[in-house]
Amino acid sequence: MRIIAKRTIRQFWESSPRYADARQPLQAWFREVSRATWRTPADVKAQYRSASVLQDGRIVFNVVGNKYRIVVWIRYVSHTVYVRFVGTHEQYDAIDVQTI
Repeated sequence: MRIIAKRTIRQFWESSPRYADARQPLQAWFREVSRATWRTPADVKAQYRSASVLQDGRIVFNVVGNKYRIVVWIRYVSHTVYVRFVGTHEQYDAIDVQTI
């Protein structure tokens, strides 16, 4: 899968020293997703059982034991993953995941 944009992920862990523990798990997530060949939401769930499949191609991934969340929009036809949000569980609760 092609991921747009790694910069969004990096900016999160660089935004505060308290998010430094997210660096390695987010980098690992990026590597794993880059190698994936998902064609359906079921393919995502097969690899990430804790991922939440939402409407309109959106998926929520839990990172670092659900401390952080990544919201993506996946366009399966073009094998592209668009990172829409990276943040803490609390920050996630404050957003509308369907419009972000």
